[in-house]
Amino acid sequence: MNSKSSRHFDALTGFRCLAACLVFLYHNRKYWRDSLHPGLMRLLNEFHIGVSLFFVLSGFLIAYTYAEEPLRSAKSYAKYFSIRFVRIMPLYWLILTAYCVDPAFGKMQFSWLTYSLFHGFSDVHNLDAISQAWSLNIEMTFYLLAPLLCLLQKKQLLYLVGFLAILFAATWGIGAYWHHANGNPNRWLYPLHFVFTGTFPGRCLEFFAGMLLAYKMRNGNIKLIENFRLKTLIGFAGIFITTWCIGLFQPNIFTQGSDETGGMILQLLVLPVFVAIALAGLIYEETWLQKFFESKVMVLLGNASFAFYLIHISYVNIKLRELFLLPDRNFVVLWLIAIVLYLLFEKPIYNGYRKWLKRIKT
Repeated sequence: MNSKSSRHFDALTGFRCLAACLVFLYHNRKYWRDSLHPGLMRLLNEFHIGVSLFFVLSGFLIAYTYAEEPLRSAKSYAKYFSIRFVRIMPLYWLILTAYCVDPAFGKMQFSWLTYSLFHGFSDVHNLDAISQAWSLNIEMTFYLLAPLLCLLQKKQLLYLVGFLAILFAATWGIGAYWHHANGNPNRWLYPLHFVFTGTFPGRCLEFFAGMLLAYKMRNGNIKLIENFRLKTLIGFAGIFITTWCIGLFQPNIFTQGSDETGGMILQLLVLPVFVAIALAGLIYEETWLQKFFESKVMVLLGNASFAFYLIHISYVNIKLRELFLLPDRNFVVLWLIAIVLYLLFEKPIYNGYRKWLKRIKT
């Protein structure tokens, strides 16, 4: 990748702030249902696509950064995965523990399922405790498999496609077998809709879109990408239009179109393509959007977006609501808390761990 384009990876960090804000708007849309135009409500009902933005971006960053290093040895793979583990789990455990020990939430109990993220494999339990943490299960599954996926992609693209197809079939097959064998009361990897929307095999094409962009950039196809004009405009316009089209499948304004077959196809097959194009635009095209996303404020918010995502609903927002504000009015306060968590907890632990790895290596 040339030096000019490498400077603009900061824009991708700022892009994470947009993804987090979309999810916030989606989860708080109920407070505006009576005051907004039905057409706008239909659009807000699909702002869960912020999670799709995160997934495509994760696929790109992991594939671009770790395409070869994790595969050199078991030791390098352990190093790679431990870094990703430390990036996510300490902050998640902190907020989850606060939830569990708070007397006001006596029904919450310490559970190995929620602490290990295994609850994300169950359609019954995937929204337990920090409800939005269902997506962390998908992220961690991707991190576990990413080195193998990168290797398959490097060997032959069809190998990767075939593996993902087999993985999806096996996941659905296991869930269906448990269902027919014992009823599968916790609905592990079942039903089919849950496999599509709540597991990595079902959401893998979103990661694949980001990985494909990274593969093209890593293998000398930069000119092809650079010569593709209006990437930013096409990407962001495509994201908006696809999201609006997903909303057309809503039976009413109290549901979301992605729960319907047509909307799900648009979200899992069409939307990731436009997200990948938008990412390419932010990297290669000098636009006002690129400058906006790579500004210091947006980069800071992007770095704090994971903390914001974990606190924007469930425990922290519930405590704020008890104190003084309705959830939909906590936007600025939540971002301030997220920045503090990032600067004083998340960043020191992550940077400290990486420094420790360098010391033990030497």
